[in-house]
Amino acid sequence: MEITDPRATVSELRRRLEGARGFLDLDGKEAELATLRRKVSSPGLWDDPDEARAATSRLARLEGLLEKVGGLSTQIEDAEVLLELAAEVDDEESRDEGLGLLRAASAALDDLELESLFYDDYDEADAILSVHAGAGGVDAQDWAEMMTRMYRRFLTASGFSLTVEDVTEGEEAGIKSATLTVRGERAYGTLESERGVHRLVRISPFDAGSRRHTSFAGVDVVPDLGDAADVEVGDDELRIDTFRSQGAGGQHVNTTDSAVRITHLASGIVVQCQNERSQMQNKARAMSMLKARLAERARLDRLARLDEIRGEQGEAAWGRQVRSYVLQPYQMVKDLRTDHEVGNVQGVLDGDLSGFVEAYLRRRRAEHEAAGDSG
Repeated sequence: MEITDPRATVSELRRRLEGARGFLDLDGKEAELATLRRKVSSPGLWDDPDEARAATSRLARLEGLLEKVGGLSTQIEDAEVLLELAAEVDDEESRDEGLGLLRAASAALDDLELESLFYDDYDEADAILSVHAGAGGVDAQDWAEMMTRMYRRFLTASGFSLTVEDVTEGEEAGIKSATLTVRGERAYGTLESERGVHRLVRISPFDAGSRRHTSFAGVDVVPDLGDAADVEVGDDELRIDTFRSQGAGGQHVNTTDSAVRITHLASGIVVQCQNERSQMQNKARAMSMLKARLAERARLDRLARLDEIRGEQGEAAWGRQVRSYVLQPYQMVKDLRTDHEVGNVQGVLDGDLSGFVEAYLRRRRAEHEAAGDSG
């Protein structure tokens, strides 16, 4: 970071810090922190280990965030004092130290501003990511497999843990669908940008004439709310089928009908799980995924009704093209919502999605702020 006017830089850093403080809702987080501290000090905290781990993890994150903001404020003040002293006594060493503090504060603010992009109620939740082959035949199934590989590389490099719940292989190549559970800090907030239809344009490896083909794959992402998903589902609303597991999945694969497929009759939503060792475990996990999808559908329906009341014509979350990956006749990946473009297509397919995720989150926050200003 080049600093030509230290005084202006100090003012700009203070402005950025104040903006981040507001959007991070630090007053609300301080109140939440006080509640969490009382909770973790209660004698019966570990009666529910899962809840205890969630509470202590959230406490540590909030304490770290508030400490970071407080440290940044002090760092900017210290830099200002050093630079004023350097100007008064012509002290080059103090000036260099002050400029160094400003550069470090700017870098830390970059990270803080990125953190402020995660504000939605579900951003902190784990996520269920599904990839489905769309139009394009065997090319689309190959594309769905390529996308699943892309997401696995991105998520692994980003520190998330993955569980492959189900994979349905294609007849000739690729996959028809794959479902992954993604666990880690802000899993859903990180992956929300990927929901929609992804288009691939390339010379088909399955075309003997080496012609250019366009194929599509759909991505669905829902927050994995677990037992917190407030959805009631009656047995008469479901069709439950069992079948023999395919591919990797443990010692029971291809020996018992342990895999489970659940169809919600009213909505047509289908989920299946074959990752667990027993039919009972697969059924429980499939029900959890179904409830997560139903809860997300209800949330999106509520948002759509609000848009209708406002008179807005919002696009549906599913069925729209959100990103194009072009390998021929030129090389470019472009997100059609944010206009973020990358020429290194192979890098993206190898999991370099951070730029697309951040661009989407910045656009989402800008729209959120605009809606708040107009509301």
